[in-house]
Amino acid sequence: MAVMPQSSRVQELIRRLDEATDSSDLNAVCRSVKKVLTEELAAGADFLDDFYLRTAPDRYARRLLHRHPHGRYSAVVMVWDRGQGTPLHDHAGKWCVECVYRGRIKVTSFMIEGDPEAGRVQFAPESVIYAGRGEAGHLIPPFEHHTLENAEDSPAVTIHVYSDEMTWCHAFFPEENGWRRERRELSYTA
Repeated sequence: MAVMPQSSRVQELIRRLDEATDSSDLNAVCRSVKKVLTEELAAGADFLDDFYLRTAPDRYARRLLHRHPHGRYSAVVMVWDRGQGTPLHDHAGKWCVECVYRGRIKVTSFMIEGDPEAGRVQFAPESVIYAGRGEAGHLIPPFEHHTLENAEDSPAVTIHVYSDEMTWCHAFFPEENGWRRERRELSYTA
């Protein structure tokens, strides 16, 4: 998928993300990326083009904002219409920083019990957070299991920065005696 031409604010965001991800210390990278996102949103006015802000009818919209030319990270904009959310999922072993651009998002984090490779696992809810504009969190494997959902009646928008392009993840669905893991291919919304 082609990335649209970027405004000067988005170009500045990308420049700062390039700097923030230039380290091998995952904790430092996540802290730096989180700082960049929260500072850019605190600077005021919206900076994403309308293309990125459109909802999708059947599920949340997912649009590539930027892919680092050497694969150091990718930035994705997600748009959540009323009632839209994710199943319980992992991040395919990638770190991630998520920041609310518009609206409010409910994030439920889970602790995994058992080995996903061995079959069914158990999950225990760990925390529930309601995040608004400029609020960000991060996930570093193995602490990468959560659900996201729009917490309001109007659309919400989030920016996600991953350690690489996230093209798949595992989704988990409750069944008798545990949760079933299913590989999900991820795509971008037109």
